[in-house]
Amino acid sequence: MNIPISFEFFPPKTPEGTDKLRLTRQALYAHQPEFCSVTFGAGGSTQEGTFSTVKAIQEEGVAAACHFSCVGATRATVREQLAALQAMGIQRLVALRGDLPSGYGMGGEFVYASDLVAFIRQETGDAFHIEVAAYPEIHPQAKSAEADLQAFAAKVKAGANSAITQYFFNADAYFRFVDDVQRLGVDVPVVPGIMPITNSTQLMRFSDACGTEIPRWIRLRLQGFGDDTASIKRFGLDVMTDLCEQLCAAGVPGIHFYTMNQAAATTEIIRRLKRV
Repeated sequence: MNIPISFEFFPPKTPEGTDKLRLTRQALYAHQPEFCSVTFGAGGSTQEGTFSTVKAIQEEGVAAACHFSCVGATRATVREQLAALQAMGIQRLVALRGDLPSGYGMGGEFVYASDLVAFIRQETGDAFHIEVAAYPEIHPQAKSAEADLQAFAAKVKAGANSAITQYFFNADAYFRFVDDVQRLGVDVPVVPGIMPITNSTQLMRFSDACGTEIPRWIRLRLQGFGDDTASIKRFGLDVMTDLCEQLCAAGVPGIHFYTMNQAAATTEIIRRLKRV
């Protein structure tokens, strides 16, 4: 497997979580990631934790990408945050509209992620490599599939360099999405996002919330395992390795792993892929 890989982490909330994530990162650095990204909470609620985690990754000698959400943001706050990231030496952003916190109105001066991308470019030129989100199975709030494709094209037109997809289990959805955006004249790299399967309850909750379809055969197999965690993990490794093999065989520009701050499953998938 010679394609670039990258990892996503979320900012820990406790000193114990911080120590655990440090060990997780060290284990995953052995796979020489192109970069590691750190998520941003709804409404920027984890900004301090996000920035401190990004800074730690950068200081460990690995390129760090900071998620950047525009929900509730103003031009002044974004300008200030961009300056802080530049001072840290961060050169990569994942620009998102972001999730609305519970009971939170849209607010802010940016409506769409494309507005944020355009503003970052206006303020900082080419100082940052900007990633944006892609939704092979259509954003759950999109008015239509075509509207979702147009929204993605608008982000690229605004200045995005590349994209990372929401996780998925159906390779055809990814291939169709790439074909569709290329027909719109969009040719930036679209890197598939991969979520290792380690916990069926958590996976189903996440997937229902973000609009990812779990194929019926996978859902029924997971339900059939009940609380048998070992069987769930074994099955999950087989399913996700197979998906990654299909993607690698098709020549995808990279693979981005949603690690959930765990190293074991991602490491095993990579180990299996290296044997192919």
